[in-house]
Amino acid sequence: MESEETDEKNALPNVSIIVATHNSESTVDECLRSILELDYPRQLFEVIVIDGGSNDLTVERVKSHPVKLISHHLNAPESYNYVLKTINNEIVGFIDSDAKVESQWLKKLIKHLDDPEVAGTGGNIETWNKDNLIPRCVGYELAYRYRRLPREVIKVATMNFIVRKKVIDEVGGFNESLSTQYDTDLGARIVRSGYKLVFDSNVICYHFHRATLSAFFKQQFKYGQNTWKVYLKYPHLVEGDQITDWWMNIQPVLYVVAAISFVASLIVNFNQAGLWIFLSLAFLVLLQYTLSAAKISLIFHDFSAMFLIVLYFTRAVAWTLGGTTSFVSSLFKKGGG
Repeated sequence: MESEETDEKNALPNVSIIVATHNSESTVDECLRSILELDYPRQLFEVIVIDGGSNDLTVERVKSHPVKLISHHLNAPESYNYVLKTINNEIVGFIDSDAKVESQWLKKLIKHLDDPEVAGTGGNIETWNKDNLIPRCVGYELAYRYRRLPREVIKVATMNFIVRKKVIDEVGGFNESLSTQYDTDLGARIVRSGYKLVFDSNVICYHFHRATLSAFFKQQFKYGQNTWKVYLKYPHLVEGDQITDWWMNIQPVLYVVAAISFVASLIVNFNQAGLWIFLSLAFLVLLQYTLSAAKISLIFHDFSAMFLIVLYFTRAVAWTLGGTTSFVSSLFKKGGG
């Protein structure tokens, strides 16, 4: 038995698992407990928590666990780059503080790195707080999108991701100008460099989704602020993938056109052309939202998933406003410079 354990330790690589946190007092305990209880030799992995200036009990909760705590009041990619400079282990794992993983998470993922062409890998995302309507519906839609994923993907969310440290170094680390969508940007550079990213649907991470519409809106607004920047840098991503398809990407454009058409119709005393464009787009979007929600309701046998119509609308408005305000702000900065 001891010989088998020794062989396993010799075969497995050392891993540094990074957890970024900010005001996560309600989830960070279970997050860290799930990591510390991984079925992986404890002496072969370390856990580093980066706190981004929490003003609740997050830090106190973290200190109750045998992990390394670093306070770094910067955005996530800046904090990741800061910590990566201090790490010597060959493999780096990323788990969000509002997520928890199954005990086999690391062992299942690490196997994919036996292939030297694979730079990183991630797993499936299930809903932690599915007893609540909004998180449950968010989880249904996310599960539906994730079940379409092939083995090789172009991005992996940093809530559930392991990667070779040398590859992150080769591609220049995380993009510190992006407070969100930095994982999409990193994935694009890794794949462009000739490496593979692998998705394993049998590896499970549980995510605590936003529980209110306002929290969901704020989250999606932040995504919208940076999505256009990533797409401007990597135009091929606009075509979409199995996670974020072309229909999701085009919605902000449709919303802007609809808004301009409606305002134009008001200015010229309800011009029929502008009003017709607005009503046509509104009908198209509502029809697609309804059909998508109905399909997911049938797949998961839960009529409450029809609430996705509200979530689709909330997300699209948030992306549109976030992207528009960010784009306009960038124009003013260039003009001022």
